[in-house]
Amino acid sequence: MTDLNKLTIAAARDALKAGEITSVALTEACLAAIEGQGQLNAFVHKTPEIALEQARAADARGYADAAALSGIPLGIKDLFCTKGVPSQAASGILAGFKPEYESTVTSKLFADGAVMLGKLNMDEFAMGSSNETSVYGPAINPWKIDDRNLTPGGSSGGSAAAVAADLCLGATGTDTGGSIRQPAAFTGTVGIKPTYGRVSRWGIVAYASSLDQAGPMTKTVRDSAIMLSSIAGHDMKDSTSADIAVPDFEAALTGDIKGKTIGIPREYRLDGLNDDVTRLWEEGAAMLRDAGAKVVDISLPHTKYALPTYYVIAPAEASSNLARYDGVRFGHRAKLSAGDGINDLYEKTRAEGFGHEVQRRIMVGTYVLSAGFYDAYYNRARKVRSLIKRDFELAFAEGVDAILAPATPSPAFGLGEVSDANPVEMYLNDVFTVTLNLAGLPGVAVPTGLAANGLPLGLQLIGRPWEEADLLNIAYTLEGAAGFVAKPDKWW
Repeated sequence: MTDLNKLTIAAARDALKAGEITSVALTEACLAAIEGQGQLNAFVHKTPEIALEQARAADARGYADAAALSGIPLGIKDLFCTKGVPSQAASGILAGFKPEYESTVTSKLFADGAVMLGKLNMDEFAMGSSNETSVYGPAINPWKIDDRNLTPGGSSGGSAAAVAADLCLGATGTDTGGSIRQPAAFTGTVGIKPTYGRVSRWGIVAYASSLDQAGPMTKTVRDSAIMLSSIAGHDMKDSTSADIAVPDFEAALTGDIKGKTIGIPREYRLDGLNDDVTRLWEEGAAMLRDAGAKVVDISLPHTKYALPTYYVIAPAEASSNLARYDGVRFGHRAKLSAGDGINDLYEKTRAEGFGHEVQRRIMVGTYVLSAGFYDAYYNRARKVRSLIKRDFELAFAEGVDAILAPATPSPAFGLGEVSDANPVEMYLNDVFTVTLNLAGLPGVAVPTGLAANGLPLGLQLIGRPWEEADLLNIAYTLEGAAGFVAKPDKWW
């Protein structure tokens, strides 16, 4: 078999079990692709020695009764702590940080025999929608038009770019306001944000603790189901982790959605929505209808308040979480002048270590939590969050099984095209995704077509809490109906 790095997780698993390939050969193919990643800048810390050691161990154990991910090479987003391997969250303030512990997600993957190829680029502390806030420089979308370098999305941009470019068979991502689903849609890949609490957050560098959730980014829905089965489950180390049984997500992929009801939220029909996105949304609804589902209009009336609500709550939690980075215990420490005190250490370290977007969100968060504005902003946002969650609860109570919506308002845009001087323009990329994080719901982005300019577009399916199995089956049906097989031409 040639081009082993282009295999899906499911295909590689089956080939390993059949004895047609080895994990060492599979891993070496991915490592060679990573060495040739050129301008993509997807992998920022490579771990070939660890990868080959894990691959040899998987081959030695054999695959007769092995877990589905045994011997499968994956990329790990830089937000996950990996023991003895740099874990910087793409921030200068964590320069040189090598954790003495393993995140729960990576522990589960390694327990199932997965192979770690290295750490993947991302927006600093997961704050961004274009991967341009990274201390490593931006990851670049392997899809290209007009010789422009395009964003792979953010914050899990490195993960999306690596999967789309066949540098790895799958990758971990995190989603606080759309950071799995938006990059997946921009790169023609699949990404699922599980229900809040389905996957442990322990050992993941925190951005906004009530919103963060880890999930897989893969080439197919089946691959996402396989990865999610590995990383999901209760964790005593995470107080927000749910003690709920984990089903066999892959076994749920029957392709039968007859009798399901799919809601189309009228509030997502925004003025000026990209024509290609509108067309694809209508085509997606028709595909699900042809597969036997009932498609109905629904209302989520508080959707229009989601973005401002999110950009109050998320920065507020970030300002608290990021207070721990002070130059004392780990990471970057500023050089002090004679007479400088502890406050000078804090101020200089944070000014040097945090990028502009992170500083902006810390300042916004500190402002909305301040004594004079706590009720006017933060408490009001919490109340609106409850109303947004209630909108979804009412829709599901009326018999809706899943909701179909765009994942992004447009195809991928060029790096540098959205000005740092106008952050709200960048924040608008999250308009279709933040509602799920505020409500704690699962959502999956599925590539379903190409825009007129040849770039991939994805649709988003939103499911009931804890019903990822049903959601993935609907996504699997949509994926099959869309028949999306396009890949970027190699230029990097």
